[in-house]
Amino acid sequence: MIMSSDPKVAEQPAKGRDQLLHVANLKKYFPIRGGVLNRVVNHVKAVNDVTFDIARGEVVGLVGESGSGKTTVGRTILRLEQATEGSIDFDGADINRLNKPQMRRYRKRMQIVFQDPYASLNPREKIRTVLGHALALHNIGTPSDRDDRIVALLEQVGLSSDYINRFPHEFSGGQRQRIGIARALAVEPEFIVADEPVSALDVSIQAQVINLMDDLREKFSLTMLFIAHDLAVVEHISDRVIVMYLGKIMEIAPTRALYRVPNHPYTQALLSAVPNPDITERKERVILKGDIPSPINPPSGCVFRTRCPIAIADCASIVPPLKQVAPDHYSACIRTAGV
Repeated sequence: MIMSSDPKVAEQPAKGRDQLLHVANLKKYFPIRGGVLNRVVNHVKAVNDVTFDIARGEVVGLVGESGSGKTTVGRTILRLEQATEGSIDFDGADINRLNKPQMRRYRKRMQIVFQDPYASLNPREKIRTVLGHALALHNIGTPSDRDDRIVALLEQVGLSSDYINRFPHEFSGGQRQRIGIARALAVEPEFIVADEPVSALDVSIQAQVINLMDDLREKFSLTMLFIAHDLAVVEHISDRVIVMYLGKIMEIAPTRALYRVPNHPYTQALLSAVPNPDITERKERVILKGDIPSPINPPSGCVFRTRCPIAIADCASIVPPLKQVAPDHYSACIRTAGV
């Protein structure tokens, strides 16, 4: 279900979709302190009124420039960051309202693959210990059979069982990320947040890791929020794509529709920047002026208006809600979406 805080533009849920996650009016503000008394003087509005859903078994790509709030959305959904406002409904339970024992049970169902494969693994622990922590924390298996489970996890992500006694520094970046994926899979989750899992890897290794995640998604019927800034990667793995800019959603659409007929000018600019391997095909670039504004003091009205090539005076005063422009396709622009 895609909706706005304005009830007049609220949309009905898509028919036939078994909703696993519904995020409604999510906000995450980080306080800025200053002065002699260290009082809160302002806020970084990292995520500012975001609403979307993910169906069971679906992979949703979340894209946007650095500083758009993508990673904060993922971390807040898993309650690695506490939401400032809004609700996060996971399979019927509002994550924000769970106490610690209840949240621990839900953490088994919700896992994350971190961006940096070098920083996400403890350099002092062997892989047996790294993966064994997850099993022990959630009381999965007995101590005697956990090594067999760890070996099976390594083999599932394409690594040899001989690696169980190695330290993280003995692996390449791609191998470390495979271990990170194995750690996420260890507790048999239903939902995974993949936070730019290939951005730190070489291009040749990126394809291997993406194909691995795609295979594991099919094998284990995983639901996934795939965060990335590389639109070519997102196109390969995602069923739908959410485009964010400065803490707000600009567009949501099925992957094929978004890449073929992007509605929002920001999405059009992002797609125009994707390299085209066919050198004979001329591609018109949309060059955005300036840099992304500060989330401390975002522009009034449409947050994209200061860089938008088609902005008009009304864009400074109207906050455009998401409006349906095609089946399951929503855009937040008073010009292209007719808001």
